[in-house]
Amino acid sequence: MFWLSLAVLFYTFLGYPLLLFVLASLRDSCPTSAVPAPPPAITVVLAVHNEAVRIGPRLQNLLASDYPPGKLGIIVVSDGSTDATVQQIQALADPRVTLINQPQRQGKAHALNLALAAAKGEIIVFADGRQQFAPDTIAQLAKHFGDLQTGAVSGELIIASAASAAGSGVDTYWRLEKILRRSEARWDSSIGCTGAVYAIRRALYQPIPGDTILDDVVIPMQIALQGYRVAFEPAARAFDPQTLEPAREQIRKRRTLAGNYQMLFRHPAWLLPWRNRLWWQLISHKYLRLAAPLFLFLLFTANLLLLPCKLFWWPLLGQTLFYALALYGLTHPENKKRCLAIPAGFVFLNWMSAQSLWHYLRQPRFSGWQTT
Repeated sequence: MFWLSLAVLFYTFLGYPLLLFVLASLRDSCPTSAVPAPPPAITVVLAVHNEAVRIGPRLQNLLASDYPPGKLGIIVVSDGSTDATVQQIQALADPRVTLINQPQRQGKAHALNLALAAAKGEIIVFADGRQQFAPDTIAQLAKHFGDLQTGAVSGELIIASAASAAGSGVDTYWRLEKILRRSEARWDSSIGCTGAVYAIRRALYQPIPGDTILDDVVIPMQIALQGYRVAFEPAARAFDPQTLEPAREQIRKRRTLAGNYQMLFRHPAWLLPWRNRLWWQLISHKYLRLAAPLFLFLLFTANLLLLPCKLFWWPLLGQTLFYALALYGLTHPENKKRCLAIPAGFVFLNWMSAQSLWHYLRQPRFSGWQTT
């Protein structure tokens, strides 16, 4: 039990990322360096709920992109907004912006299906209301579609630095996550995209169930299953002013991890090698992390049972020290030393993972929006 748990945890958090990094280094994967000529028509899709304060500046940011104006359109779906979101969009009065006003709240996935049904662009760029794009973000995404084997491409989300120890630990996790996605994309395909900044070929889109939680994983996976690649472009940047503080992250992270359970139960065929060429990456990247809290518990329990053998005193001491540092970091958020931040962020994320199964079982259908 001890050695199995240790092996699984090592592979999940270190072994798999290192292996992908090595494999990616062995494969020459050079993306297309320029936007195809002529530039493809692009439709940016935003699904929003009560974004009256931010929607005006967000649309101005997108319309100011360094991309041919005649090739760029925007569809905004207002999902049951009760503030002045609709009025703010209408006041912009730009012919490139199309508003779909959905009076009743039905969820983001349903809003995306509506937007894609109305979209005309060859390429769809998904965006959120909170972030801002760099001027060349859309062009950086578009350049990958010169490769006919590319079906989707994820951009990079730049998140404001956290102020607490646990938040700094989550920042570190997010930086490692982006390195892993880049390695996956160089090897074959990234498992999922960054929901705030990614693009797909419209012709490859398949409508998703209205209660889908992880649309930014399910949509790219559906495209990969059609035989196309999911690329990663670090130069396509979106900037998020909201930090990864635990107080904000708790709802979002628990919901995201619950979405992994939803995906596991809804798409079991994705685990079959003869159905999904990315099965190994999917299990290693997504599903083993769901099991990590169980293996952490088994590792500690087995270590206690093995204490009669002096060899196992040191691993127990190491685990105890690690959890002590994590507890101190969580209870003293002002101390951002790495020796506290990394354990605190690790424990926080795995605690959210442990809660996510219960969260999914209690609420098996997700159709609304949750404030984070």
